[in-house]
Amino acid sequence: MKYISTRSIGYNHVDVEYAKSVGIRVENVTYSSDSVADYTLMLMLMAVRNAKSTIRRADIHDYRLNDIRGKELRDLTVGVIGTGRIGAGVMARLRGFGCRILAFDSHPKTAADYVPLDELLRLSDIITLHIPLKADTHHLLNRQRIEQIKPGSFIVNTGRGSLLDTEALIQALENGRLGGAALDVLEGEEGIFYVDCRNKPIESKPLLRLQELPNVLISPHTAYYTDHALNDMIENSITNCLKFERTNRHG
Repeated sequence: MKYISTRSIGYNHVDVEYAKSVGIRVENVTYSSDSVADYTLMLMLMAVRNAKSTIRRADIHDYRLNDIRGKELRDLTVGVIGTGRIGAGVMARLRGFGCRILAFDSHPKTAADYVPLDELLRLSDIITLHIPLKADTHHLLNRQRIEQIKPGSFIVNTGRGSLLDTEALIQALENGRLGGAALDVLEGEEGIFYVDCRNKPIESKPLLRLQELPNVLISPHTAYYTDHALNDMIENSITNCLKFERTNRHG
């Protein structure tokens, strides 16, 4: 039997089942959750301070103040969906800003103010996604749930693109129901993110539309990408392989 140790990006349940059928064992590699938690806080701050439009104006030497004033985190309620390692890390960072924090998780894992999902959507000024992508979380924020979100709120996603119904998100952004979005992951990112697309057409119409909107930040699935996290991945990959070798040798 062969062995692959990998981060849980770029493969799905079908891939894993195929690997199993041809005698390849696949395992996840853990890495620093601080990388994604830090990045999530950065996206929140950029979203509520209109960083995209501010930077774009400065790039063309337009130094007037934005028409829309920024918001301070201490005045806001942040809803954290998923309270595993990354979600818990986000909440720990948020406490330093003095904002109200609400949490939702089907299996509560930490000390937090847990509320039902519909209540979190109704009360939160920022909603951030940190749950695994599974059959029952695909499009967790679908059209119906997005319509339940407090008007003017922001959505931050550093989890998986398909946790969000992208078309419903775009509609809510275009009609002004949502205040904005900051997305490090996107449905259909495969074959686009991590590729130099400067001289090739982008086939994803949702991506192109989102990038046109002044209140949407897009980054290419880079929240995890730090020196510390990459060192973790290398060390844990080697550890996993050695453990597999010992188990296979004595099994």
